[in-house]
Parts: sequence; structure tokens; C-alpha cells
Amino acid sequence: MAKLNFGGVEENVVTREEFPLSKAQEVLANETVAVIGYGVQGPGQALNQKDNGINVIVGQRKNSKSWDKAVSDGFVPGETLFEIEEALEKGTIICYLLSDAAQIELWPTVKKNLTPGKALYFSHGFGITFNEQTGIIPPADVDVFLVAPKGSGTSLRRMFLEGRGLNSSYAIFQDATGKAFERVVALGIAVGSGYLFETDFKKEVFSDLTGERGTLMGCIQGIFAAQYEVLRSNGHSPSEAFNETVEELTQSLMPLVAENGMDWMYANCSTTAQRGALDWWKKFRDATKPVFEELYNSVATGKESQRSIDLNSQPDYRVKLDAELAELRESELWQAGKTVRSLRPENQSVEA
Repeated sequence: MAKLNFGGVEENVVTREEFPLSKAQEVLANETVAVIGYGVQGPGQALNQKDNGINVIVGQRKNSKSWDKAVSDGFVPGETLFEIEEALEKGTIICYLLSDAAQIELWPTVKKNLTPGKALYFSHGFGITFNEQTGIIPPADVDVFLVAPKGSGTSLRRMFLEGRGLNSSYAIFQDATGKAFERVVALGIAVGSGYLFETDFKKEVFSDLTGERGTLMGCIQGIFAAQYEVLRSNGHSPSEAFNETVEELTQSLMPLVAENGMDWMYANCSTTAQRGALDWWKKFRDATKPVFEELYNSVATGKESQRSIDLNSQPDYRVKLDAELAELRESELWQAGKTVRSLRPENQSVEA
């Protein structure tokens, strides 16, 4: 394990150089990894492990879209694709990748299949951290750990196919066998992590829920909408408002930030842009920091987790979700985005 120094703060990290795929394959050679759930994270993690030579099976309900997707992805019914309970029986490492609400519902079935020496793997600290709400309390004689890729399952798979890795956090909640560290790191490498940084279940879920509601999804949509509406109300066209709000950010500037940081992106913009950004960023920080403090407190006190459990467990959850997503999709902002994306050069057919 290596240590990285972040301005005087040391963190434990594991890289693919010190823990190569060959070592992960060796650690997992006698394991059967059962991926339970084939929705958001399941396909990417299962396929990456499969391509990396790990003995991985999928547990999914028959006659479902996810079952059919697993079949189309190359998992074979009766060989590498099973009903959930059969996969739980066969697996020595259970990758519990259902939604948080579905994990609560299935937990009694999972728990009875957690025989001594098995491992329970999560990609989110939700179920364990909020166990008073979820009821997910593992038996003492199994390993419990997580690998949390810092992105969607789709991104994990795409980056794997490009020969790149998506950074992940890892945490050990329970080491019953004395092999939890090797098991969790091997799985982190096998699912396609670029490098792994150490955390714990509580910190993972607190940061994750804050990030999703904040700069990763909730906040970014909020500020997109605010700027777009201000530009439109001042007479700018939908195309101009969308390009200045979203397109330039996602297609031009964020790749520069990803490459070398925010200061480097600033340095590669006009002096007028630099001056404005430097003058205004602290105002936006000061305006939004109270909202982030309110958000973090809502996560830490369990309000966010309880709301997720309550709403996502309702039988009509999917119908309500689709209605909320439709509001975004049908807004002028994202209808303009659909049109602008269609005009990107890679989406245009050019006649010779």
C-alpha cells in the first residue's frame, strides 16, 4: 500500500502497479463472485471481471429486462446466469449491487446464504451505515467490504474498454477471515479501478450522497437552469444560452480541468475570462456553501437516507420518477441541448 500526500494530509492508496491484475486473479482464483443485480453498477462490474478472467456469475430475476440484458451481454443461463437465490448459494463473494431500496427487501434471503467465510461486497455504504433504517446487519463470520467506483457503471465499462481505469474508494467493515484486504483490493482491480483510495462505510456514503445532490448532479442542474433562464430572459436565443451554459463547459473546459486542474484551464482561456472567473468564484462559493452545509447535515442525520427509502420503496416509484425525469427532458434547456448535440461534427453526415 502506498501513501499519497495531499498538502500534508496522507492517504492510503493502492495502485495497479503494486497490485497488478495477475495478483488479483491469484487472490480470486478459488472464489465465485456472484453479482446480484444487473441494473446500474452490475453490468459494468460483472463484464469487467469476466473480461479480466474472474469466475463471475450473475443473479437476476428471470423474465426481466435485466435478465435479458445479461443474456445479451454473454452470460449463459444455468452456467453463469442464475436466479438470485441460486447465485447466492453458489457465490463465495456476494456483490450486492441492487438499489438501496431493493437491498432492504432482499436482505433476509441474502443473509441466510451468508455462510461462514463468505464475503459481502457493496459499492455503497448506505445499507451498513444506516442499518437502523435498512435492517442490514451481516453475521459476524463473513467479510464485509466495499469498492465504490467514482462514476456510473456505464463509465466504468467504457473506460475499461478504452484501457483506462475509473478511480474507486475501498473500505473494510468486517474482517472475519483475515483475508478481507486482499479480497477487496483484488475485486477493486478486477472491476477496473484506476487506483483505490481508503475510506470507511460512513465516510463513503456521506460523501456520495452529498456529491450526488451537490456538484455531481443536483447543484450542477440547478446552476445550469439558473444561468440559462437569466440569459433567455435577457433576449439570448436558446442555442446561444445552451452553448454558453452547458456545451462549452462539457465539451471544451471540463476536459482541460480533468487534464491539469482548474488553474490550468483558467490559464488556457482569455485574460478577460480569467479575470471574471477569479473575481466571481468566491462569490459563488460563499453563496452556495450554506446550502452544502445544510445538505451535509441532512445526510449525516439520516434525513436523506430515510427519504430515499420511503420514496424509492413505493410501488409507483418508477412512474413518479419517470414524470420527474420528463420535466427535465422536456424543459427548453435540455430540448435545446438535444438540438445542439445533433449539430456536433461527429453527429453530422458529410457528403463527399
